[in-house]
Amino acid sequence: MTAHGASREALAAARERLDALTDATSVDAARLAGELAAVTALLHREAGLRRVLTDPAQPGERKAELVQRLLGTQIGGPAADLVSGMVRSRWSQPRDLVDALEQLADLADLTAAQRDGTLDDVEDELFRFSRIVSSSTELRAALTDRAASTEAKAELLHRLLGGRAKPATERLVTRLVTAPRGRSLEAGLESLSKLAAERRHRMVAVVTSAVPLSDRQKQRLGAALAKLYGRPMHLNLDVDPTVVGGVRVQVGDEVINGSLADRLDEAARRMAS
Repeated sequence: MTAHGASREALAAARERLDALTDATSVDAARLAGELAAVTALLHREAGLRRVLTDPAQPGERKAELVQRLLGTQIGGPAADLVSGMVRSRWSQPRDLVDALEQLADLADLTAAQRDGTLDDVEDELFRFSRIVSSSTELRAALTDRAASTEAKAELLHRLLGGRAKPATERLVTRLVTAPRGRSLEAGLESLSKLAAERRHRMVAVVTSAVPLSDRQKQRLGAALAKLYGRPMHLNLDVDPTVVGGVRVQVGDEVINGSLADRLDEAARRMAS
């Protein structure tokens, strides 16, 4: 989500509380993710409740008490406490609260993957799945068909990903497909990839080359980009034979084209200047 003003501060505070909660090993991060996703779905459906919980004229404590009354018996204590803290904050508009809850649900699942040592795999699987979707109009049509039920889409994803991808990957993709909330499939997958990289405090570079890069080339490219951007870099690697004799690197909205050696030399010169 792109938050502004009060919502940006509220989201930052909520993410700090999520980190504090998930630092406790007694908190089941995957369960927390599911419960936050359920609250997201509820507030997405119930516009009136959404407005009440973000009404700046209502005291924060009163809104928190309402959350506890409505949800306290439906979700676990950690999730209820987190949502209660969020409604005490000020939000620029009601939708921002729902967007923030959705992001926290995704972050909780990524935290679960980080705990069990599969976060790197989840990053790669999200990228690979996005490439599969972009190359298959039939699959994309099936996953975005508004006439298809959420159950049918979830079953299709389970057939595709069940046992082949990490559980967190399947949960994240299934939520995105069955509850897109106005996002395109491509934008949602890109957002999830960025959150996964951010969880490891690094940026994402999408690297497209005519042939697979060698380990040495990957190491050199990763090191050069990390120095150039000032942060560790996760490389999502793709092969496209039309990239003749070179490589295409995209970091955020910035695209670097040219031969691998030339771009690395240029990166080195820029760092030295």
